Amino acid sequence: MPAAVLPSLPPLLDLTGTAVFALSGALLAAQLRQTFVTMSFFALVTGVGGGSVRDLLIGAPVFWVRDPWVAAVCLGTALLAWFTPRRWWEGALLDWADAVGLAVYAVLGTAKALAYGIPPVPAMMMGVITGCVGGVIRDVLAGRPSILMRPELYVTAAALTSALCVSGTLLELPRQIAWAVAALAGFTLRGLAISRGLALPGYGRDNG
Repeated sequence: MPAAVLPSLPPLLDLTGTAVFALSGALLAAQLRQTFVTMSFFALVTGVGGGSVRDLLIGAPVFWVRDPWVAAVCLGTALLAWFTPRRWWEGALLDWADAVGLAVYAVLGTAKALAYGIPPVPAMMMGVITGCVGGVIRDVLAGRPSILMRPELYVTAAALTSALCVSGTLLELPRQIAWAVAALAGFTLRGLAISRGLALPGYGRDNG
């Protein structure tokens, strides 16, 4: 049984965040000129992949299996992407929307793990998994370097968010304040990566 009240978003906001992640998967399939079946699969995997892995790891019911709307929203997003020109979704808008989703879902993933009695460091990892693993699976299926293999600050932003969420819980700060600060910090870091190209340095030591 969970140790505390499970965190949640207003249903409409939650589904909107899922749709943003799903859209990124559908658009990648569109870029690769794939079929609608592939586009739908990419949308679903990207939309629910991270949360599904998290729930399996912490022993929680997989969140979208019993929710009648989540899979429908992912498939509906794929349908929208299929019937609209890809140029409608190009540019920075989707990146910024994804940045919001990354920060918010990293908080929710961390908080849900803590509510299930997961220790702080693994709970932080669950936040990163929630925000990032759907995109990792999408990229691997598409045969391109995943976000783990790119220097841009994406996983790092999720890690910062999750770490601050855990820290706020350990310091017994008010939950809403701790969550808001954590999400804002992660969004800001990701925003710097989008707007200024902020990235981590690669390994450059020569052992030869």
